[in-house]
Amino acid sequence: MAMPAPAALRFLTCRAVLFDMDGTLVDSTSIVEQVWSEFADRYGLDSAEILRTSHGIQAIDTVRRFAPAGADIEELAAELGAAERVRIEGIVPLPGAAELLGILPPNAVALVTSADRILADIRMDAAGLGMPATVVTADVITRGKPHPEGYLRAAELLGVDPADALVFEDAPAGIAAGLAAGIRTVAVGPNTGPLPAGVLHIHDYTSVRATLETENAGCLTICFRL
Repeated sequence: MAMPAPAALRFLTCRAVLFDMDGTLVDSTSIVEQVWSEFADRYGLDSAEILRTSHGIQAIDTVRRFAPAGADIEELAAELGAAERVRIEGIVPLPGAAELLGILPPNAVALVTSADRILADIRMDAAGLGMPATVVTADVITRGKPHPEGYLRAAELLGVDPADALVFEDAPAGIAAGLAAGIRTVAVGPNTGPLPAGVLHIHDYTSVRATLETENAGCLTICFRL
């Protein structure tokens, strides 16, 4: 059993914060399970296996993996996306997420999600969370998580070196993407799977504290107590 990290190791500083959405800022679990269970029932697939492996991954990649031979992958993915967009009941923010976003400087925050921009807007709005100015969604990258492209793009857009950023992620694919980008990554919630060495874990944001400091050169530093 992994032992909790010493208190001294649960202080992190960075210049930018990159958040995943589903399971990290927004709890949309019930809708995700509904949509994928319907997909599994339609084709006689194992819904538990689909849910176990699809978390944090672009829908089209999961469809490509599980759809029967000869299926129109693009059409199926579009159907799933349409089904998700009309379902918002039960979407809520993770505890403490709104408060944390309210503290962080807007020019140092990005959303990096496997959802497309339309779905991201719908879910963030349904959860009552403001959309960051910098957003990297599935429709603006070519390779989804666990590839690091999304997180590297976000760091570039914010003008920070990946080593100076911090990722919050809830799924194994997203955690792998953050680490592959060379960004320190904090795991959030119950669905992270076994954590790589050095990855800290939080249940939600209720105990997370963030303060802002400005150095002599005018550079902003965000200090986290996890």
